[in-house]
Amino acid sequence: MKSVLFIFLGGGLGSVARFYLTRFINLFHQHHFPFGTLVVNIVACLLLGFLVGLADSRMGLSTSARMFWVVGFCGGFSTFSTFSGETLNLFQGGYSAAMLAYVLLSVLMCVSATFLGILVAEKI
Repeated sequence: MKSVLFIFLGGGLGSVARFYLTRFINLFHQHHFPFGTLVVNIVACLLLGFLVGLADSRMGLSTSARMFWVVGFCGGFSTFSTFSGETLNLFQGGYSAAMLAYVLLSVLMCVSATFLGILVAEKI
């Protein structure tokens, strides 16, 4: 039950952080491309990789910290459903090139950010 509380608290905090960071990023452009979600998902993957790298390294993370940060915060902060909805909106709006760029950038940059986060954590 304790783990569920940590996931709940982390997820709530992550969701609020996602909302504000996306909103902040979107202040800087008037384009149909979903830059806010892309940036949030890259940051979430970088953080996830860093936390997993810490957890697997000599420093480690307690089970409670892992539930709060990895499962809760990162799970609430990033969002595949928003990514999927925005991808469909781009397609339905006739922005096929932007849709393809969004999908490719999201996958390549998010996987790379996760890997980079792990590498940084291992160097600490």
